[in-house]
Amino acid sequence: MEVIDDYLQKCGKIIQTIRTQKKEIQKTAELFSKTILAGRMVHVFGSGHSRIMVEEMWPRYGSFPGFNPIVELSLTYHNNVVGANGQRQAMYLENVPGFAERILRNFNLSEKDTAFIVSSSGCNIVPVEMAELFQKKKIKVVALITKDHSAKSTSKRSDGKKLSDFADIVLDSGAPVGDSMIYISGLETPVSPGSSVGGIIIVNSIKAEVARLLTAAGQPPKVLTASCVIDAEKARDLFEAAYDEHARRLAELYKDAGKE
Repeated sequence: MEVIDDYLQKCGKIIQTIRTQKKEIQKTAELFSKTILAGRMVHVFGSGHSRIMVEEMWPRYGSFPGFNPIVELSLTYHNNVVGANGQRQAMYLENVPGFAERILRNFNLSEKDTAFIVSSSGCNIVPVEMAELFQKKKIKVVALITKDHSAKSTSKRSDGKKLSDFADIVLDSGAPVGDSMIYISGLETPVSPGSSVGGIIIVNSIKAEVARLLTAAGQPPKVLTASCVIDAEKARDLFEAAYDEHARRLAELYKDAGKE
């Protein structure tokens, strides 16, 4: 029971760290809401287990259109662990220079867009290059990292630059160096990471504030909502309307893709 209490206590400290970032979260929500109100999309990217935060943003219950979840399967599909499509390959590919450009080549980007890049260490090449490419397109970038972990980690880039070097706003998951938070007597290495806990709290804090801003602007979002909250017909209508809106927004990203 002691290790359970220890983990829960450390999660409480993560929440305290996030509370100190309310101004940065507010600024992030303002950037994202401006993009959505302009009919564009917020590009959300994460490799490895940072994919969790991408899918938490959209699509799931309690979320709404306006976000473009960029989940590259070659970087995020680890279920086989070893063998074909295994973890070794994914970890190798997320440090291949130029891969980020091949991903973004699919989209027609606009200065009205914004980007949300998630990487706990902020040191792997693909997420760092994604942020760099977005900034070159004059797109505002918000980075979600684990600050203490990133500070102690070594960039895989030859120039030593990290994700935080290409971000207009940097948010901190609040997890410790190495991410794992629990030390057990007789076990040499710690277990139970905290960055996903902090990351998901930050994502949903942003989401809630964006929804408030969109509603205040007269464009309340189409929120995916369970039928046990509203009647089944209304829930179906919201799902269809939300997915249709996502499709229309996404179509704009494919329109004239590759043109300067």
